Amino acid sequence: MKKSQRLKLLQQMKSKLGDQNKEKASQIQAAETAFKRNLSLLKDMEATEKSLQTRIHPRPLPEVASLETLYWASVEEYIPKWEQFLLGRAPYPIGTENQNEAENTI
Repeated sequence: MKKSQRLKLLQQMKSKLGDQNKEKASQIQAAETAFKRNLSLLKDMEATEKSLQTRIHPRPLPEVASLETLYWASVEEYIPKWEQFLLGRAPYPIGTENQNEAENTI
């Protein structure tokens, strides 16, 4: 192989390597752009999901929240009485308090 042919081949190889590096840099840039786009889309989707969840399950009004709190406090208060009744250790727990109060007022 002549020296001129080798130089020509070397130039072609350098040119091809340069083209490959440019292509790789372009692919990296495209991947970074796609990543940023996908991240933005994901954030938009999460915001939309949160907005829809708020519409589907809105926060209760303060009055409702207060009633719910009172309800669960009442449930917790009566659990021991019901537990004893369900275990067969005590009489039916509802109505006996009112009945005793009514007898005391007569």
